[in-house]
Amino acid sequence: MSDFHQNGIITTFHNFRTKNLDYIENELENFSKQRPMQLILPSLYSELSGSALPDIVNKLKKVKYLDQITIGLDNANEDEFNHAKFFFSQLPQKVRIIWHNGPNMKAVSNLLKENGLDESVPGKGRNVWYCMGYIYGLKNCEAVALHDCDILTYDRELLARLFYPIANPAYNFYFCKGYYSRIADGKMNGRVGRLLVTPLIKALKQMSSDYSPFLDFLSSFRYPLSGEFSFRRRLIRDVRIPYDWGLEVGMLSEIQRNFANNMVCQVDIADKYDHKHQDISFNDPEKGLSKMSIDISKTLIRKLASQGIGFNTDALRALKATYYRTALDYISTYSYDASMNDIDVDINKEEKNVELFAENIIKAGEQVLDKPMEMALMPSWSRVRSAIPFIYEKLIDAVENDNKK
Repeated sequence: MSDFHQNGIITTFHNFRTKNLDYIENELENFSKQRPMQLILPSLYSELSGSALPDIVNKLKKVKYLDQITIGLDNANEDEFNHAKFFFSQLPQKVRIIWHNGPNMKAVSNLLKENGLDESVPGKGRNVWYCMGYIYGLKNCEAVALHDCDILTYDRELLARLFYPIANPAYNFYFCKGYYSRIADGKMNGRVGRLLVTPLIKALKQMSSDYSPFLDFLSSFRYPLSGEFSFRRRLIRDVRIPYDWGLEVGMLSEIQRNFANNMVCQVDIADKYDHKHQDISFNDPEKGLSKMSIDISKTLIRKLASQGIGFNTDALRALKATYYRTALDYISTYSYDASMNDIDVDINKEEKNVELFAENIIKAGEQVLDKPMEMALMPSWSRVRSAIPFIYEKLIDAVENDNKK
């Protein structure tokens, strides 16, 4: 059971099992009168036929405090889009699907490209960014939550606890990150979080002669790569988010830049959590967890460079060595912890993963040094509106026209 311990510089909400789901959902229904709530579901069309999303939709049918659910749909042709509309029509809430491959949304994207505002490639970050712009333009909600569509252990309590710190009018939080245990089927998951991000942050701290508020901020999150977070609507206006695998770390970077620590929190949303697992992809750095590790490392290096911390070839080699030694120490700690709890850990696989991540830190750093001005970031929506004053109307019309078909 959790205790009241607060580590780091943000507020942590624990789950003491002292308030049941019905009570929390009743509170959220009351909160919704002052802070209407909307959910974003970034989805690939292929997830409609998976084992996770149909169950998620069945659980969402019973959620009464949500005003609207916005689905960002990627990789869908017209027939697949029509099937998606039928699939999500069973939900009792107002539902809108943003069909990213449709002609109306492509017209919006082309307008942004013509103005130098969208140089992205398709991916979760781009999907989420358009959903956020659409929601900001609607002005019909105050609290927004987002979670992935491949959660195999989904339940309503996950969503309720994720919304609570943002929806409660008595609280003044603007961003909330979900966290949970990454244990499933007797195995320790969360490879990129455990074996890359945690030891890399510690290595960067060891190498930085100057105090870095950002590294302290990241260290405060129990699971910085969680795909589940909630936020106040006004946050959408000012943040820039990566369109690649750096989305989660990049979002935290923007939160740290724009908001005081006392406006940020994290919440325990699940006893167990499992989802679709990516292949490690040892032989192709453009796929799977290998690409993810490169994108995350690039995001971290660029962020620290923007704060005046310099990187060169020697610094990257030192970072690789420091990370590698730190990660091996963590593997030892994880293995002891797992053994005590009868959880399986393959130390050989863990060390192979760390070896790959160490090489990818060098690759990430070299890419940053080769193209120091390249940023895989979507612009803030305040910038977009400044360049195209009617952009929200255009975006809303595109979504509405698609959903009327």
